[in-house]
Amino acid sequence: MNLRRDISSLPNMVSALRILLAPLLFLLALLQLPWWFLGVLMLSGLTDMLDGILARRLRLTSPLGARLDSWGDFTNYFTMAVCAWILWPEVTREVLVYYSMILFSFLLPAWAGLVKFGRFTGYHTWAVKVAVLVTFGAYLALYSGIARWPFALAGWLSAIAGIEEILITLLLRRERTDVRSALVAWRLRNSDH
Repeated sequence: MNLRRDISSLPNMVSALRILLAPLLFLLALLQLPWWFLGVLMLSGLTDMLDGILARRLRLTSPLGARLDSWGDFTNYFTMAVCAWILWPEVTREVLVYYSMILFSFLLPAWAGLVKFGRFTGYHTWAVKVAVLVTFGAYLALYSGIARWPFALAGWLSAIAGIEEILITLLLRRERTDVRSALVAWRLRNSDH
């Protein structure tokens, strides 16, 4: 696949949309429009699910697409974290331990990838997929006032997923995308002699 087609493929455009929604989310938070914020955030979450489905179904997976998806995830989580403080500071203080667990679960693996490989990694592990799904739902439940307990679960699942991503970075001898688990990274490390 050539670079021009890779950049303009439908799954990559969907991932890019998630990144482009971040300024709108910040604006909605600054304007104190929480329900609009949550609505646009749900749209952003749908793009996260849709880009991977499209990439696999249309057979348009690529290292660029994996990285773009990871950048979108990082942008989305960063936006969610900052906007939570802007819109719901009291609630966020009440769940600060779990909030911190979620925040560091994406910051530390990103930092580890930057230090070792000079770029964000795009492993797309099963643990991260589960943690992202639970965290997204927990965020919506917490900040819409439905329930708080899912946020604690999201904190623990995110921490486990983040630790696994750091372990994968430590195990791999060279940068790779779509490494589904630490076990796969271990096998790849042993085959890279």
